[in-house]
Amino acid sequence: MKIAITGVAGFVGSNLTQRLVHRGDTVRGIDDLSHGSLENLGPLRNSTSFQLDQGTILDPSALRTTFEGAEVVVHLAAGKIPRHGDALDTLLINGEGGLNVLRAARDCGVRRMVLASTSDCYGRNPQIPFNEESASVIGSPKVRRWSYAVSKMFEEQALFAFRERYGLEGVALRLFGGYGPKQNITWWGGPQSVFIGAALRGEPLEVHGTGQQTRSFTFIDDMVEGFVRAVDTPKADGEVLNIGIDREITIENLARMISSMIRPDEEPNVRLIPYETFGRYEDVERRIPDGAKSESILGFRARVNLEEGLPRAIDWQRGAMKRLGLL
Repeated sequence: MKIAITGVAGFVGSNLTQRLVHRGDTVRGIDDLSHGSLENLGPLRNSTSFQLDQGTILDPSALRTTFEGAEVVVHLAAGKIPRHGDALDTLLINGEGGLNVLRAARDCGVRRMVLASTSDCYGRNPQIPFNEESASVIGSPKVRRWSYAVSKMFEEQALFAFRERYGLEGVALRLFGGYGPKQNITWWGGPQSVFIGAALRGEPLEVHGTGQQTRSFTFIDDMVEGFVRAVDTPKADGEVLNIGIDREITIENLARMISSMIRPDEEPNVRLIPYETFGRYEDVERRIPDGAKSESILGFRARVNLEEGLPRAIDWQRGAMKRLGLL
């Protein structure tokens, strides 16, 4: 199968590409390398089944070049929660960029698009766990952190609108806390990346807010399996599906777990950073998926636990930081 991937040099994109090429697919990807890296694609450098186009999803002509002849597009390129960035960038990349991806897929005769969406679409809904019919509870429009959730909700709606009007098959995967080898080692990669980096350097682990907010963290192998099955499974068409492990952990306890794995003989040095540091900011108190629908449709449930996955993420990040001269 010929598959096109946006954000191919990123965390999920590079891991997914390696899996698809290994099983015999041909992958052509596009990435502007703003958050992905050529190093992530190193194992694919000499593969005749992979091609990289350096470009942006804000360039429609570049997308059409990448998508030409593809049966399936996996759309991973995205702007993230603007805790340390610009809300307008998030809205433009996900909104305008998402429409560009859909139009290019339509124009190139792509059969199916798999969209990487986010658990943030559930917002502040207090009913846990989140299932795919759960309501989206979004905070004030004056709080820029919601620009990410709103932009990804727009992408979901646009995907299904293109499905309705043009017959493009569509699957939206709401991802919960991915981590593992090739993760971005800054805040872009998530709290685990920052905690691992701080613990390796012997620095305090900075936890935002009270630290009692909870998340579920999904190992990359499980996440990749979800994408592969969304590409392959006919009955996934038209569905929104959670991809995440159903284990809940506080951010403070995650920091302590990582610290203990890296520095087992030391008391974890956790420092709380008030949300006020980021201006007017709202967080989600709890976030955990209901995986029943994904298991029913995709025949898949995330299973790699933190005790198994975190040591692999730590080993990879230690090596990456050494190569970058950060250790």
